[in-house]
Amino acid sequence: MGHDGNGLQPEFWARPRVATALAECDMAALLDEVRSAHGWTQSQLAHAVGYSQSWVSKILRGQQMLSVDQIRDIARTLGVPQYLLRIGDRGGEDPTKRRDFSKVAFLAALPVAPSISYRAADETTASSLAAITGAQRRLESDTPARELARGAVAHVELTKRALARSAETPFAVEVCPTVSEAAGFAAWLHADMQDIGTARMFYRFAVDSARRAEHGLLEAYMLGSLAAFEIDHDDPQLGLSMVAQARAQTGSHPPPTARAWLSCIEALGHAARHDVHGALRCLREAELAVAASERAESPPWPWVFPFDPGKLAGYRALVMVRLGRPQDAVAAFAESLVSVRPAAKQQALLMLEIATARRMAGEVDEAFTLAQEALKAGVVYSSERVLQRVRRFRRDYEGPPSLLVREFDDRLRSTAV
Repeated sequence: MGHDGNGLQPEFWARPRVATALAECDMAALLDEVRSAHGWTQSQLAHAVGYSQSWVSKILRGQQMLSVDQIRDIARTLGVPQYLLRIGDRGGEDPTKRRDFSKVAFLAALPVAPSISYRAADETTASSLAAITGAQRRLESDTPARELARGAVAHVELTKRALARSAETPFAVEVCPTVSEAAGFAAWLHADMQDIGTARMFYRFAVDSARRAEHGLLEAYMLGSLAAFEIDHDDPQLGLSMVAQARAQTGSHPPPTARAWLSCIEALGHAARHDVHGALRCLREAELAVAASERAESPPWPWVFPFDPGKLAGYRALVMVRLGRPQDAVAAFAESLVSVRPAAKQQALLMLEIATARRMAGEVDEAFTLAQEALKAGVVYSSERVLQRVRRFRRDYEGPPSLLVREFDDRLRSTAV
């Protein structure tokens, strides 16, 4: 049987330890196997690869990291089939040689096939997983939740497996938060589909994962998200208790962005319980925090954007709707829309809130015109969250059925077919 360019037979590369080292690009193990096969000393191995003995010694002890170019150079010098290293070769290889070598190596490997193993986490794992969640979030604004949900759930499972593989590596602390992020997004999608039980399950898993990651701000963010979810689904007392838990996770000197956001969620909880004093007190706390956040350089992760006056105005408007103050709500909505341009589904939800304020102020035609636009968006984006809010808006109106209201009812009935 033939040899490769450095005196090693093709069967050598199919040995279990060698095949595993190739699959994991473990240069320390691979070089040691090559040295042993040739009967070289460390000095002879260093001479063969063209580096100093001390440098090679560091590689064998796992104390020296190699660049991709260095791996290519060493592999080329020793005659290692570079495609087996999973890094490719800029110069390419003779495809005929590659096919012949692959066939020989495969046949040689059959009696002693190496066990299959997953590559452990590295410094790119966490950022790659987070990038997937980020891409899914960007798609969500203009994509039906049902089209994203299956992939989002699969991604949660992927992050869990990545975390399990990283358990014995120094990268576990970076991978762990990605599980919480992915679960939080899956919860958001299921809430949009009105799959309340599944949404709640993923939110709780996101909280638990953040807690295991020992990341206080991430846990506060997920607790706050779950609190807003519970308040929105008619359990303000539970939501307020979760806000209190979230505040405890932000520390004695919480970032202004976290303070402002949690204060606004708490204001919504008090408004849902018709606690005017509590709601207004929390809005004042949020105003102070927003002023402080404007002096800060950037919001802390996991918050991505600053909590600015426009966002505060949007929350104030929601609170005023729930407190039955339509004029204050309309004014706050106008202030919010000057600086905030929400995505399609969020805009539909916002239109319904404005429509509610208009209806409360006696402006029925204006209210149903806005609600009809929201209904269109709910149908286009298959958002059960939007459609459910539209139905609630209609149920809450007990006035006379004008021509515009009857047209609205016809459209609403057609969505149920």
